[in-house]
Amino acid sequence: MATPARHPGALDPAYLGFWRERHLCTLTTPRPDGTPHVVPVGVTYEPEAGLARVIASSTSRKVRNVLAAGPGGARVAVCQVDGRRWATLEGVAVVRTDPDAVAEAERRYAERYRRTPSPNPARVVIEIRLTRTMGHG
Repeated sequence: MATPARHPGALDPAYLGFWRERHLCTLTTPRPDGTPHVVPVGVTYEPEAGLARVIASSTSRKVRNVLAAGPGGARVAVCQVDGRRWATLEGVAVVRTDPDAVAEAERRYAERYRRTPSPNPARVVIEIRLTRTMGHG
């Protein structure tokens, strides 16, 4: 049975540990017409700050979807699955372009996925301020 939705600050060690493991994730963003756009991504999670991050190219559809939502951000979800274990983080995403934010996201990505991202001068960060978590496992 799935655990009920929780506030991002009230998480157990197993849930947090799952987000430290190396797993491919999905990011769901709303297209301008409201339909969901789901793509595979790498996600990093900073529970203390209530943030998740996805590095991306500024020209990608996922980035354009977040930007199309306006300055208030887009409601998004990231999810990872491993057998019967799953975890979802929901929140409001914005696109950050400043070099320090990009460098921090790249550092966290390299730490979780054990590889340095390829250089990309068009790289940005989709930063998700978390509002809810769910999972099982």
